[in-house]
Amino acid sequence: MAASEHSFDVVSDFDRQELVNAVDQARREIATRYDFKGLVAELTLQDQGIVVLASSEARADAVLDVLKSKLVRRQLSLKILDPEKPEPAARGNVRQQVRLRRGIDEDTARDLSKRIRSAHPKVQVRIQGEELRVVSRDKDTLQDVIQGLRELDLPLPLQFTNYR
Repeated sequence: MAASEHSFDVVSDFDRQELVNAVDQARREIATRYDFKGLVAELTLQDQGIVVLASSEARADAVLDVLKSKLVRRQLSLKILDPEKPEPAARGNVRQQVRLRRGIDEDTARDLSKRIRSAHPKVQVRIQGEELRVVSRDKDTLQDVIQGLRELDLPLPLQFTNYR
């Protein structure tokens, strides 16, 4: 890479340890709250997601609300959560899978690449696995690209790393 070129990576990721802490805090709050006393209300963190087990759909929503408040407090974007429809579980309970969004999928990467190139023709965009590398000779152009991406309303959170 020539010395006059600048670049940054566009990624979609989250701090796993912060997520673990948020789930633990949510579990503690659910265990002590009066409105959950004697009812089924559980959060289980797995590799690819979180499982909510509750006595009803309304309780599952309440458990998710507690989790969301803990995520926000720990500076984690709510866009990392991808809740599926609640399903019936054993003993009349409800189970809801909540997938965790991580990485930029191929279709989204192509769409972002196209948007960046149409707005800034002098910028090079390369898709590298689950992230994008944006290269330009002008730092101000890269700042404009970042600003433009921040203004998009995407279903996943974006971070900008390796700015050089």
